[in-house]
Amino acid sequence: MERVDTLIIGGGQAGLAMSERLSMRGFSHLVIERHRIAERWRAERWDGLHANGPAWHDRLPGLEIPNVTPDGFASRDQMVAYFEAYAERIKVPLRCGVTVTSLTTMPDGSGFRAETSGGVIEAKQVVAATGPFQRPVVPPMVPAELGIAQMHSNAYRNPEQLPPGAVLVVGAGSSGAQIADELQRAGKQVYLCVGRHERPPRRYRGKDFCWWLGVLDLWNATTRGPRSEHVTIAVSGAYGGNTIDFRRLAARGVTLLGRADGVEAGAMRFTNDLARSLALGDANYLGLLDLADAYAAREGIELPEEPEARILDPDPDCVSNPILQLDLKAAGISQIIWATGYQLDFSWMQIDVFDENGTPRHKRGVSDVPGLYFLGLSWLYRRASAFIFGVPHDAEHLAAHIAGEG
Repeated sequence: MERVDTLIIGGGQAGLAMSERLSMRGFSHLVIERHRIAERWRAERWDGLHANGPAWHDRLPGLEIPNVTPDGFASRDQMVAYFEAYAERIKVPLRCGVTVTSLTTMPDGSGFRAETSGGVIEAKQVVAATGPFQRPVVPPMVPAELGIAQMHSNAYRNPEQLPPGAVLVVGAGSSGAQIADELQRAGKQVYLCVGRHERPPRRYRGKDFCWWLGVLDLWNATTRGPRSEHVTIAVSGAYGGNTIDFRRLAARGVTLLGRADGVEAGAMRFTNDLARSLALGDANYLGLLDLADAYAAREGIELPEEPEARILDPDPDCVSNPILQLDLKAAGISQIIWATGYQLDFSWMQIDVFDENGTPRHKRGVSDVPGLYFLGLSWLYRRASAFIFGVPHDAEHLAAHIAGEG
């Protein structure tokens, strides 16, 4: 039996940020990680992935990313090395290779009992810092008997691992769009299902979109509109960073499709919403340009004009004449990559702290079970909550709560 004051479950960016904030207050704690530091960066990201934000932005406080220029985009391996260096810098009390199999409350209400692969740990407080990318979602849409290989985007590594033939990528957020781009550059015939999305400019008037969201106070937004609750963001740090433009992907040979809507007799159906999804993405893109222009004018900031940024390419044929049904075999598709996101998975937590959808009940990460906290989830408190640069803000709030400050 081991007893600690605060147990932090998860050794990724959230766990490290939480550890630092508790250490700054001199609070004893232990961080446990089922694999290694930044394991999802190591084992669930493709070889060519780069951070979606520039190095000056996508980092934790107090340590720059080595060997990456401030406006550059760190590779997957550079991010892994960065998190390892950060853990060493803050001297995090970390124990790797420890999996939590069960978390329950103590019968006397004095704290929590975590059953782990390394034994039982009792703690006064627990912070679940396992992040938003927990259980990959793969819709049971394409039957295995069709003989088409299928994988979630977290299992994709590089074009060479795929069988010969065309590839269907379902989902056009950052992961799906970047994977489709990479596969097309590698000479693959690519089909890409595109749904509703936000499509910010990579740079505008000399500033990265991360900078614009900062000065416009959009990272601090605390609620999403009901129409955009499940909208993905299409942005890329690959190839030096670029604005994702689906029409230009189509001009290079990628066939755009609407949202996948089922499979029957070997043919996949698609909703007739592709043009509308692109139009909504355009509106999001142009809307941010409008906000940026208004801000620069209001603040008297001299930035280079960029009128060409507002010029949109014409719709390609696959948008004007959308494909609503596609025989997968006849199209030569040998691989489907599901870039369809993740679901939360707190099945190891046997505590009444979840709603009917399995979402933790909390306020800014403070649950309604005393002593139990959540950190690193999407929109935990604000738009930036699940991002590298945003999680320390929420960790500070939780550490202050644990310390009884304010």
